[in-house]
Amino acid sequence: MKKNNFIYLIIFALLVVTISEMIGFQSISIGGVSIGLLPLVFAILITMILGLNILRKGFWKKVYSKENIEFAGKYLILIMLPLMARYGADVAPKIVDILEIGGIFLVQELGNLGTVIFGLPIAILLGLRREAIGATLGIGREGELAYISEKYTLDSKEGRGVLSLYIIGTLFGTIFFSIFAPILLNFGFRVEALAMASGVGSGSMMSASSASLVAQVPEMKSTILAYAATSQLLTSFLGTFTMVFLAAPLQQFLYRIFTRGDQHAKRAA
Repeated sequence: MKKNNFIYLIIFALLVVTISEMIGFQSISIGGVSIGLLPLVFAILITMILGLNILRKGFWKKVYSKENIEFAGKYLILIMLPLMARYGADVAPKIVDILEIGGIFLVQELGNLGTVIFGLPIAILLGLRREAIGATLGIGREGELAYISEKYTLDSKEGRGVLSLYIIGTLFGTIFFSIFAPILLNFGFRVEALAMASGVGSGSMMSASSASLVAQVPEMKSTILAYAATSQLLTSFLGTFTMVFLAAPLQQFLYRIFTRGDQHAKRAA
């Protein structure tokens, strides 16, 4: 890895973070709905726009060099570790309340089957075949990526499906969650339910959703963060078992039905 390019990456990251924090939390009102945009959303938008190929010249070409991109992807997990520690710190003060409604957290894990039940038929209607196996197993985060990688390899059509979803989720998932949670809150959903729903297995999506809720209901900050963190931890742990023992078999069963046993289905089995 070129040392100068790495330095450019660090400088660029610091500048993006600084600019995003200066912009701060912004609220946009559309009709009767208030949509909160976090600094994280602006950071993603800035890096997406500057990362376009037509702009990758001079300094930006060095920032978005192949080495820097590979480095960022490889060591992303290290950046997430402090966030996981924060989850535990948020859960601890509310542990009694959480244990009282613990069953609800477990039941919501069945929601992980939604991508298979609803997403798979749509993917097949759009013309996907084996790619749909990777794209609809879950929301395409680290757990699904690891499972598909081990079973099919990332060079397979299934692998391309999960990789595509992973990239799309990274680019747009945070923006979607930061907008969607406040919208549902304005429609009358309970903030506790939305906080629990924030823990979908993605740290960035959970952070965006819960922070947007906190901005709307600041007096319930501790409850929102605790519920979201607990849901996130359970999804990261129990979601793996749900995926392997429920979602994957159900997906294979539905895939064979929807494709009526064609060659694609046989290869994906």
